[in-house]
Amino acid sequence: MGAAALVYFGYHTIQGERGLLAWWSLRHEIREAETTLARVEEQKLTLERRTQLLRPDSLDRDMLEERARLMLNLGRESELTVIERR
Repeated sequence: MGAAALVYFGYHTIQGERGLLAWWSLRHEIREAETTLARVEEQKLTLERRTQLLRPDSLDRDMLEERARLMLNLGRESELTVIERR
């Protein structure tokens, strides 16, 4: 009886819902989530900096012109347009 209990608890220590393999998998998922979070926070900061330049109290004319040209697909006659294909 004791051996059966030992095997039972040993099995669930490794394979169980809260066993070592589940713990290892959870650690891996946490690392991936932290990496994703860092990347998303970096993108958020970049977007916040760019939007700050477009606010009325601190309007950057160069940023406004860049966005307008991009959105309207316009350019000057003396400019050379380079189309990048990815």
